[in-house]
Amino acid sequence: MTLKVAIVGVGNIGSIHASVYKENPNTDIVAVCDIVKEKADRAAEKFGGVVFYSVSDMLASGLALDLVSVCTKGEENGGEHFAPTMELLNAGIPVLGEKPISNNIEEGKQMVELASEKKIPYAVNLNHRFTPAAEKAKAWVESGRLGKLHMINMRMWINNPIETSPWFHLRALHPHSFDVIRYFCGDVKRVGAFMMKGEGRKIWSNAQIILEFENGAIGNLVGSYDAGASYGLELCEVVGSKGRFVLEDACEQLTFYPRASIETESYRYLGGMRAFPETFKSRIHAFIDQLVTGASYDEIDGSGEDALKAQFIIEAAIKSFETGTIVNVKDVELIAGGVK
Repeated sequence: MTLKVAIVGVGNIGSIHASVYKENPNTDIVAVCDIVKEKADRAAEKFGGVVFYSVSDMLASGLALDLVSVCTKGEENGGEHFAPTMELLNAGIPVLGEKPISNNIEEGKQMVELASEKKIPYAVNLNHRFTPAAEKAKAWVESGRLGKLHMINMRMWINNPIETSPWFHLRALHPHSFDVIRYFCGDVKRVGAFMMKGEGRKIWSNAQIILEFENGAIGNLVGSYDAGASYGLELCEVVGSKGRFVLEDACEQLTFYPRASIETESYRYLGGMRAFPETFKSRIHAFIDQLVTGASYDEIDGSGEDALKAQFIIEAAIKSFETGTIVNVKDVELIAGGVK
């Protein structure tokens, strides 16, 4: 089965999506779309497909589409996801969106609800969970190798000097962090947040966020837009009653430390994955495989609902910092109408 694919928004990230589709034997790029004519034209020349300058024109053309990547950007990297996603879902077309699902949780809720109502597969590029190392670590958790989960320590930071909204760092970077946190430890119950502006910054570019999970585990996230590349992108440590694991930079190294022994078990570059940029390929291929094998809309790994739940945690952290209180995530969900 060959899926007919379109890419909406063909900047840097959209071009990465297109490159992955170009190489996958189960996909054929039939359209590219961008409101910036020059971008759309260049993408059509490079990747093939019919060129469009609006989603409405693409849908009106009658072109058959089996999957569309929505790689638009906008405020806080999520401000322009809503309109094209809603148009495509209303047309019955599966969507792979970029993170964050939206910088507006009400819009995120509407996208998730529409996909559910129409039973359309809707995924988001939560690519940090789609690595052989993360999947092995998840299997350890599910098999009980760690025992009862006690805590998670998560760090994600990069050097991003861009100054936009006060919450750009939280809403643009940490959908990844909180998706990884939920992937390993489940839903978050309560959040407390502290933030600071880095030297010369106008935005809240550094954060320390404490977490309590529905299952009783505890944890924290350290995040920053002021860290250099030499520090490493990401570190995730999950601790249980029988042992713990440390996962470095999403895919590069995974180590298990048993509680009752000094022996350790380490893996590097599992599955041949050597660096973070390769996670785009693993994530997009996973969604293609689910569509090809006929996965139901409610079986999607890294779904729109997963992405929305990460945004709920982010909004709870913002509210916690603004009010100086511990915030229940469910209260934030109720404000947005919740997830069905």
